[in-house]
Amino acid sequence: MHSTRTTDTKSVAPEQILDVALIGGGIMSATLGALLAKVQPDWSMAMFERLDVIAAESSHPWNNAGTGHAGLCELNYMPDPGDSAKAEQISEWFHVSRQFWTALVADGDLPDPAAFIHSAPHMDVVFGDRDVRYLRQRFQTLRSVPLFSATQYSEDPAVIAEWAPLLMAGRDRGEPIAATRYAAGTDVDFGALTEGLTRVMVEVGAHVHLSHEVTGLHRDPEGIWTITGRNRKAKQPFTVRARFVFVGAGGYALKLLQKARIPEVRGYAVFPFGAQFLRTDNPDVVARHDAKIYSQAALGAPPMSVPHLDKRIVDGQESLLFGPYATFSTRLLKHGRLTDLFTTLRPGNLAVLLAVGLQNLGLVRYLIGQLLSTRTRKFAQLQRFYPNAHPADWHLIQAGQRAQLVKPDPRTIGVLTFGTELVTGAEGTIAGLLGASPGASTAPAVMTDLLQRCFPPHREEWEPILRAMMPGLAAPVGTDQQRVDDTYGLTAQGLALS
Repeated sequence: MHSTRTTDTKSVAPEQILDVALIGGGIMSATLGALLAKVQPDWSMAMFERLDVIAAESSHPWNNAGTGHAGLCELNYMPDPGDSAKAEQISEWFHVSRQFWTALVADGDLPDPAAFIHSAPHMDVVFGDRDVRYLRQRFQTLRSVPLFSATQYSEDPAVIAEWAPLLMAGRDRGEPIAATRYAAGTDVDFGALTEGLTRVMVEVGAHVHLSHEVTGLHRDPEGIWTITGRNRKAKQPFTVRARFVFVGAGGYALKLLQKARIPEVRGYAVFPFGAQFLRTDNPDVVARHDAKIYSQAALGAPPMSVPHLDKRIVDGQESLLFGPYATFSTRLLKHGRLTDLFTTLRPGNLAVLLAVGLQNLGLVRYLIGQLLSTRTRKFAQLQRFYPNAHPADWHLIQAGQRAQLVKPDPRTIGVLTFGTELVTGAEGTIAGLLGASPGASTAPAVMTDLLQRCFPPHREEWEPILRAMMPGLAAPVGTDQQRVDDTYGLTAQGLALS
């Protein structure tokens, strides 16, 4: 994966006021930058990334599972097997993502879709009578929903073995098992995609400033933001001004929004989770698994800890990934500092954090158990999916850090959320994204929402452009089966998916 390297802040004249400043070099900032390059290419725009490469945190391909969340296999999006509303919404958003990427491919902006997206069936597998009943009911609910009607279901070990040979080889056939399969799933390299989207904005004159860490945000009486920070490579301070600021800094987003002093994040806090995965590049093993398989989370585990065995394609190489195994650190970014969490603490959010801790003792016990887990215990979890797994084929890798959002709640004082939230403030002159999954997969829909909320005077001018690129914004894909089939067909062709 080639890293985008461009200029430093010398390219921004002190007297210049940027139209848009993007803080953070990940998928969210890159998506917003690419959208603005399409609807308003004459605006001045700059991205500021604290590391010396972009997409090195949560957007990096080995810091996430690359599932391209579409609600197809993530059971945590549908805890009630009779309620498909959240899964449908996420699927709608992912169709918008596919449309956006397809439009960029057609325009020549993303010339090689194989650099970032590949076909990979999405599957669920569950074990035991209780979970088999759950998956069977979930399938019955989804089979009548156009977005999911192509889902296959089986409790036949022979059929499941055809779908996923590693899953069934060496397994005791006496235990009840069930699986679903959606053949049109995908694996997404969000790192490569971030680089491609960044090039789209660079092509219209935007600048990318690497090794530039933003540490301060202040809005003057005229409504212009002053952004201060430090060039980590040159060890020099920098200052720029901008009319609009987007904070897409992952785990650092909250503390920067706090520095901006916007009331919309008053009482907000974050709780960091890390993760490890087992990975194999053994071609003999990888060749026998062509799917992303999800299951149920352990009792007391957070939703994003759902175990899964994933096919990954990164830089043209196929690998398998299994996990996650939870880790804990007070860092809010993988390449952050141990003091990170403490920099977000305020008198107004301490009670919120404490309340969440007391309400989630099962989660605390789960985290402690994960931290004390030996490699042998971790490998036993893999063998639940892949009974014949050999330890010599697999090695542990450290994935990214996720800063889960903690919000004030009038009934419980605080609540731990497991989604993403777009926050806007100061009359729409600043916005930031807080939380984690399914952010990357739904970035185009979320960033289009940002454009509508923060730039209402431009809505009439921009809307035809946005709807031409993403028809799902105007007419949801899932309204009927023909629309679903047509959208899948057009985007599969445009993205060179099988």
